Amino acid sequence: MRLFTIESMPQFPAGQTLLIDADDTLWENNVYFERAIAAFIGYLNHDTCTPDEVRQTLNGVERETILAHGYGLTSFTRSLVTCYERLSPGPVTEENRERIRGFAQTIADQEIELLPGVKETLAELAGRHRVILMTKGNHAEQADKFARSGLQPFFSAIEIVAEKDPEAYRQAMARHEFAPHTSWMIGNSPKSDINPALAAGLHAVHLFHKDTWVLEHAELDVPSPGQHLIELDSFARLITIF
Repeated sequence: MRLFTIESMPQFPAGQTLLIDADDTLWENNVYFERAIAAFIGYLNHDTCTPDEVRQTLNGVERETILAHGYGLTSFTRSLVTCYERLSPGPVTEENRERIRGFAQTIADQEIELLPGVKETLAELAGRHRVILMTKGNHAEQADKFARSGLQPFFSAIEIVAEKDPEAYRQAMARHEFAPHTSWMIGNSPKSDINPALAAGLHAVHLFHKDTWVLEHAELDVPSPGQHLIELDSFARLITIF
């Protein structure tokens, strides 16, 4: 196992391929969903379920919706409405549904808020390495956020996939012809960024984000012999190893 701390950080040479996640790695994302969920729970104001119990129900609904409809704001909106319909003690009106859709709409209205040091760090990394965006979700939504981010000049390619699993990483590897021993997946999600990338033979950097979506939580896998897994607490620290 090769798990490094800040104190034992290695320095990797130029010419690496860096696959970089988007949401909650380059810019804030889940915090806006959390605010919408808090507004939803307050609006439901359930008389027997606690807010935590409502959230657990919503988590379950989101898992179902993702399987049927994929990721994205439309799926999230559908999940909120479905959860309300399941938990509401009385009839659900179209006015209720419109109010709930409004909570989700606040997310779409958000400006892109880059995380600290992202633009400056990408500018430096792109001068030494090949940088590829590797994100999942609704293609139109993710492409729109990337376009609004102003970060396009730093990336040589974009991958927007329906799900980040080992096969998705293998396909990206084949499309862009990069070698696993000099390639890295960088992101905040153990479930989507780190573990499947390690399973596909890549190295990985886990960037901790305090608001990582609960459905993306997982224990970090142990890398195989010859693989590197590095944990960092900020995007800007990437220049200390790359």
